[in-house]
Amino acid sequence: MPFYYYLFLTVLLSFIAFLILFYIQRRKDIPLELFLEALRNENNGHLEAAVITYESALDEVKKNRFRSGNLENKIIGKLKLLRAYIEYENHLRR
Repeated sequence: MPFYYYLFLTVLLSFIAFLILFYIQRRKDIPLELFLEALRNENNGHLEAAVITYESALDEVKKNRFRSGNLENKIIGKLKLLRAYIEYENHLRR
C-alpha cells in the first residue's frame, strides 16, 4: 500500500478518536448542568424543585468515574442547607 493510504487511515482514526473524546467530555458536564439548574430554582424560590435537582446532580456525580470532590461537597452542603430551611419554614407554618 502506498504511504498516503496510511496517512489517510491515521487521520481518519484520529478524527474518530477526537469525536469519541468530545462526546465523553460533553457527557461529564451533566452534573454541572444539573447543579446550575438547581441553583436557578433555588434563586427563583422553588426550593422543593431545587432539592430534587440537587439530588439528581449528586447521583450523576456519584455515577461519574472521575468524581469532582469539590462539586460533590458543594451539592451536599446545599442539600443540607435547603432541607434545614424547608423544615424550618414548615415548622413555622404550624
